Amino acid sequence: MSLPLEGLSAIVTGAGRGLGRAEALELARLGAAVVVNDYGQAGRDGSGEASAAPAEEVAAEIRAAGGRAVAHLGDVSDFETARGLVDLAVAEFGKLDVLVNNAGILRDRMVFSMSEDEWDSVVRVHLKGHFNTTHFAAVHWRGRSKAGEAGVYGRIVNTSSEAFLAGSAGQPNYAAAKGGIVGLTTSSALALARYGVTANAICPRARTRMTEDVFAGFAEPAAEGDLDPLSPEHVAPLVGYLASPAAAGVNGQLLVVHGGMVAVVDRPKVAAKFDTAKEAFTYEELDSVLTPHYASRPAGETFAASEVLGLKKG
Repeated sequence: MSLPLEGLSAIVTGAGRGLGRAEALELARLGAAVVVNDYGQAGRDGSGEASAAPAEEVAAEIRAAGGRAVAHLGDVSDFETARGLVDLAVAEFGKLDVLVNNAGILRDRMVFSMSEDEWDSVVRVHLKGHFNTTHFAAVHWRGRSKAGEAGVYGRIVNTSSEAFLAGSAGQPNYAAAKGGIVGLTTSSALALARYGVTANAICPRARTRMTEDVFAGFAEPAAEGDLDPLSPEHVAPLVGYLASPAAAGVNGQLLVVHGGMVAVVDRPKVAAKFDTAKEAFTYEELDSVLTPHYASRPAGETFAASEVLGLKKG
């Protein structure tokens, strides 16, 4: 019996550790050949001995388990680095089938305290990084389709966040970038469907090196021998599914995933509509319809869907 991703090749960005590592290992377990991307370079371990770069260690782990993998070291927020990443997948495995965008950083601060660099760096790595790899993957798939190849297969899995859905007061840069990723995903889903490509986004909650401070008091680690409810291993299977042929009918969707739970997020809906009684609204008329409308709504309610933070298995 063949594996669901057998014969497919994948890129996972930010895959040297944490969530990206779990995703890369899962794609390989399901049969994909994987390009493991990470910004981290080779260094030295605690004893002073030379150590491999995290991406190389993950690629080696996949190969040791009988899979196919190659490491790519580089920052996907750089346009040409992203081009080289896609080129490497094609050179090593003949084509690219799956792109998982996971790479990211945190620079948390309140909006009144945030520096320009803290804003720019997070938006660059998350949002521009997602665009860069998506652009070159899309060029690859469209080119194959235009050349007459039948049955082009493409899957994009992007990484958004509950910080975008619920609003995160201390993460204006991160929330904005993650919201932008959802816009990029839905746009890409519509633009690329004709070429056999789907694009979806996930909002994972996982305890990793990047989020250890964020989730420090959110959920207690599991007892010894039990799986942490915030383990990346809860997220990776959904990425494997979205990358598979079984998910051909899933496109332009947003899913929240953590702790043994997957929630499908519905699109925004129009809550109310007002028409002017005249040719155009005046201030006075808007005051007469909008002020009572908002006065009747719960205090503090905004467009943010804070209820997603309460989702859990069971």
